[in-house]
Amino acid sequence: MVGEDERLRLLSYMDERFGIPVSHFDDYLLFKARQSWSLLRKHHAVTDAVGLKVMKAGLKAFRKVGAFMKPTTRMIQLFGRGAVRARIELDEDRLARLMAGERLKVDLSIDNGYVILSLGGNRVLGLGLYINGEIQSQISKKELRQTMLNIL
Repeated sequence: MVGEDERLRLLSYMDERFGIPVSHFDDYLLFKARQSWSLLRKHHAVTDAVGLKVMKAGLKAFRKVGAFMKPTTRMIQLFGRGAVRARIELDEDRLARLMAGERLKVDLSIDNGYVILSLGGNRVLGLGLYINGEIQSQISKKELRQTMLNIL
């Protein structure tokens, strides 16, 4: 289990970047394995086993990618509905362009980094990487194809 400083650093990123409050994660423990972090819902059985060496636990939530901390697709799909910042609403045309590997030109007043991609309001698809006015999908092609099948 990570220490309180590391927990606060990671979850504060979710608040600062996406507007998802740290308190939203109060019912979860955070574990680190190499360059990734996992969330696991709090339960007395888990806290009793804290002394054990854990290889994998819970939902993979974050990983370090270059200069950025990247939330995983599943993490964003589960918690991203609460985001009030760095969230881009796509229409079907823009989604199709991302699926084709295109970058979307957008003018956002945010720093370079990850943005949440959503479709139809509450349907959170995953993440895009916003760099210098362009968004590139970070959602796997398999995940994007499945999304398109669900739309049609």
